[in-house]
Amino acid sequence: MTADHPGRPPTVDRPPTSPGGRSEAPTGRRDSRSEASPGGRSEAASGRGGDRGGATVCVLAAGLVLVVCGTFGAAVATAAMARQRAGIAADFAALAGAATVAQGPEVACLRASALAEANGGRLADCRVDGLDVQVTAEVTVTALPGLTRTVTTTARAGPVRA
Repeated sequence: MTADHPGRPPTVDRPPTSPGGRSEAPTGRRDSRSEASPGGRSEAASGRGGDRGGATVCVLAAGLVLVVCGTFGAAVATAAMARQRAGIAADFAALAGAATVAQGPEVACLRASALAEANGGRLADCRVDGLDVQVTAEVTVTALPGLTRTVTTTARAGPVRA
């Protein structure tokens, strides 16, 4: 209350009002409009708080998980393909060796080696036991950079026994 003029009753200081009739006086609370985000809402009112950009981090983490899982899946598929290739190389090498075993063990193993290499493998071992030929073929595979493995498969071929 102030006394503007002597003889008049004292006036009460009232804060100025806005066109809508609301008081614009300070209420002891912070004005949320001063901390408003670009959308016009304060961080507290929008419910985001200090978590801006949190969804980006989550999306990037999910993407990283997908890349790691995809890489792992590709490595497993590459190893499975190498296993199949080694098996095919050993099977064909044994059949080729068995087909030429009558010409001698050296000829049978040379023919088996040629077919193993033609099928993407390498002949690691060749044994002739009578008319049976047992071969071991190897295939080297690099599943991931820096991770090289050798897959080995053994096959036997010979006449049918009753």
